[in-house]
Amino acid sequence: MEKKQIQVGQVYSTKCGGAWLSVRIDKSLGHGRYEGTSLPSGKVIKTCTDAIRGDGQSEAQWKVSRTPKQHDLPVPQPSPKIEKPKAEKKKQRGPSGLDSAVAVLAEAKGPMNTTDMVKRMLETGMWKTNGKTPAATIYAAIIREISTLGGKARFKKTDRGMFTLTAAGKV
Repeated sequence: MEKKQIQVGQVYSTKCGGAWLSVRIDKSLGHGRYEGTSLPSGKVIKTCTDAIRGDGQSEAQWKVSRTPKQHDLPVPQPSPKIEKPKAEKKKQRGPSGLDSAVAVLAEAKGPMNTTDMVKRMLETGMWKTNGKTPAATIYAAIIREISTLGGKARFKKTDRGMFTLTAAGKV
């Protein structure tokens, strides 16, 4: 493998912090290490031979290669006026699953489990869902309401998996 010939005073591309920077090599530190100045920012950078790419060019050549040619510059074009879409009316959402469960329990004569509640909500069209386990969803929501609101919750657990309404839910 041929050793790279790095010349002091030339501009090379070197990898620094994951990015490739243009660096003017200022001095050799020995053993394949160099110190240079980053041309875009002017910071001093230390690099090694393995991280340097390119054949080297003078700083004047580098500046010429960095300036865009007239044919490379973007031509400003008039921007077309964009019409904003008219505000659409929001869809009316039906009652939530918990609100529907309150309505079903209000009609029921006694405590119900969530499977029966969901069956009645879907049959009457009070609540629509495409979920695979709507009874588990309603059960989790009821338990969450009971645990977070405590005495102000609309539901009360009467037995394992059975719920009824509290005074707050009957209002």
